[in-house]
Amino acid sequence: MKLSTLTDRLSIQKKTGFSFSSDPEVTAVCYDSRNVVPGAVFVAIKGFLTDGHQYIAQAVKRGAVAVVCQDLVQADALIIRVTDSRAALAALACRFYRYPAEQMTLVGITGTNGKTTVTYLLEQILEKAKYRVGIVGTVNYRFAGNEFQNPVTTPESLELQEIFRRMVDEGVTHVVMEVSSHALDLSRVDGCRYDLAVFTNLTQDHLDYHNNMDQYWACKKRLFFDYLKPVDGDHPIRSVANENDPKGEELVRSFGSSILGTSIQKGGDIYPETVVQDRSGIRGSIATPCGPIPFNSKLVGNFNLENILSAVGAAIALGVDPAAISSGIDATSCIPGRLERIEEEKRTVFVDYAHTPNALENAIAALRPLTPGRLITVFGCGGDRDNSKRPVMGKIAAQYSDLAVITSDNPRSEDPLAIISQVEEGVRQACIRRLNIADMDHCRQAPGYLVESDRKKAIETAISAAENGDTVLIAGKGHETYQILADKTIPFDDREIARTVLASIIGKGV
Repeated sequence: MKLSTLTDRLSIQKKTGFSFSSDPEVTAVCYDSRNVVPGAVFVAIKGFLTDGHQYIAQAVKRGAVAVVCQDLVQADALIIRVTDSRAALAALACRFYRYPAEQMTLVGITGTNGKTTVTYLLEQILEKAKYRVGIVGTVNYRFAGNEFQNPVTTPESLELQEIFRRMVDEGVTHVVMEVSSHALDLSRVDGCRYDLAVFTNLTQDHLDYHNNMDQYWACKKRLFFDYLKPVDGDHPIRSVANENDPKGEELVRSFGSSILGTSIQKGGDIYPETVVQDRSGIRGSIATPCGPIPFNSKLVGNFNLENILSAVGAAIALGVDPAAISSGIDATSCIPGRLERIEEEKRTVFVDYAHTPNALENAIAALRPLTPGRLITVFGCGGDRDNSKRPVMGKIAAQYSDLAVITSDNPRSEDPLAIISQVEEGVRQACIRRLNIADMDHCRQAPGYLVESDRKKAIETAISAAENGDTVLIAGKGHETYQILADKTIPFDDREIARTVLASIIGKGV
């Protein structure tokens, strides 16, 4: 693609050394100078840890034919100055990859919790309807039978458009993606026009970035107000919102007849007519504008019932046949790291991604009625993230668990013991006693907690303490296969640790 063609839709402030008489062929668009190849356009982005403007000389040395930047710079290359280089990157990515999002049906899922589960449910529903589906989410991105690691919930705009192009080339018809607040705020989804947007809920998270809940919500709702395609005769519904959340109610009031509201109580557009929940899952019938839809899901808990309703609403809005909706829900047996069951006949262990107060409370609430014995919760809080939620999560774990084991999550650059100390502030509000390992044989009569900063040892301690009828919840990291420490990232999978401990216990005949 010629440089003039690539940049013809950019909002350009100033061009330096730019002449269409020598209009170079562009071979790539890059924002990491290490990826620059001869003929590339380098976009200098101001990041959180470093500023791409510092690497312009390196990019030019590696063969960049043009530089797109915000600051006034001098370099031995064509300089294109813009107001916002992140927005420019998104525009260039869409242009370079020939607007692939426009060639597929695009569904965006946003909210604090539940996004991943809704994408898995909707993936199964759409596949039962014989569509070719692509997924972009927290666990991975996947299409055409292939799975790829995804380091963030919503990729940077350049990677996102490349993924979309590959999906189009593989014949994908429908893309279901998680849309994070960071992605909306940082222009990662600029250039995307969504056929449908789904809202799950809004609870405390990412306040280290957004400062307060009002700013957090302002980012989230942009998906509905700034990125949706307009309603037309063929698409009278463009949104789905969970009315059990106040922000979902707000969206329903704002969009009127062009939005479907879901609720676990009767009254929304989509709600459960009958529902039975037990250890095996959730089953019943869901009332919809297209008539009742029976379902028999292996997922557990009210929060997963909300997720199922969101997926049903999305499918109805997309015109999916009710039979495919029912079949897709029933086929979704396990969401990686989302109350993922790791079971041995005497002890039941669940691993969950819950890393917010609401998610932790929901996970515990889902497991409590399924647990005849004690509920033991292992959890920690991540470093370099919103520290105000640490005592809140500590209090929740202490109030609703019989035994809370406080440990490390991904401490990153912070001292793990300092994080744990902040969690303990909330635990002490629940007035339960702190235990030592030596007390474990005598702690069945009253709630308590203990601290073990080594996550592997914490998991071993919790599972070893469990007896027949007890449930162990390992919360915080879910599907993650690593742990981020101050100076390194190590392999670490809560699920594998749990399986190893259970196998050892079985081997000893305990």
